Amino acid sequence: MNLVEYQTINRVAYISLNRPDKRNALNPELVQALKHTFEKANTDHQAKVIVLKARGEAFSAGADLAHLQQLQTNSYDDNLADSNALKELFYTIYTSTKLVIAQVEGHAIAGGCGLASICDLIFSVPEAKFGYTEVKIGFIPALVACFLLRKLGEGRMKELLLSGELIDAKTAWDYGLINFIVDKNSIESEVKNYAEKIVTSTSAQSIALTKALLNKAYTMSLEDSLHEAVVYNANARSSNDCKRGIAAFLNKEQLRW
Repeated sequence: MNLVEYQTINRVAYISLNRPDKRNALNPELVQALKHTFEKANTDHQAKVIVLKARGEAFSAGADLAHLQQLQTNSYDDNLADSNALKELFYTIYTSTKLVIAQVEGHAIAGGCGLASICDLIFSVPEAKFGYTEVKIGFIPALVACFLLRKLGEGRMKELLLSGELIDAKTAWDYGLINFIVDKNSIESEVKNYAEKIVTSTSAQSIALTKALLNKAYTMSLEDSLHEAVVYNANARSSNDCKRGIAAFLNKEQLRW
């Protein structure tokens, strides 16, 4: 059985966690399989948008229990390598040039919540719970903190990471952690429609450049970020996508990307 499933439909790449019997818990094998699959999606010319979803009742319950037991006997170097593998997965997803959507139809806990959090957008069913529970077992949500600070700000991030408490989808939406709450019966079609609309109505190049600029601007001073924005703006204006888009707008044509 493949730990991760992959298919492309209508220029949308669907990546599915496939450990339903283990609540899609993360272990080294699944982490590596996910990283390779995202690398495949990132270079797949047939895909403009990526959707991350999961088989079974849970999106992901976090670290696999057997893996947690193994950590107790790991050396420092073992733990460093294991942490680095998860870092590479998160970084691969976060820096994807394509729009990445998490389709959360069950609980996203600890590392599983981190996995959803680093996606660009999150669609969730009302019943899903979210939480970074690492502090409850003497661990720390170290990697996701680096990304979550950008998304939520320090106050909300501390509330969630230091308490380890679970929150429902409505609260997650109020906090800005997730973007859309959709009933279970319609979430698949809602995500599909949204992804396919992005595919046909937006420039892949513009998505990639905007994401790259946002990632860089966050760590820059206002002056430096504005200088970078000017450079990105000038480069975008001379691109074929921009020329096509402006021509279509001026000619009142419906452009299908």
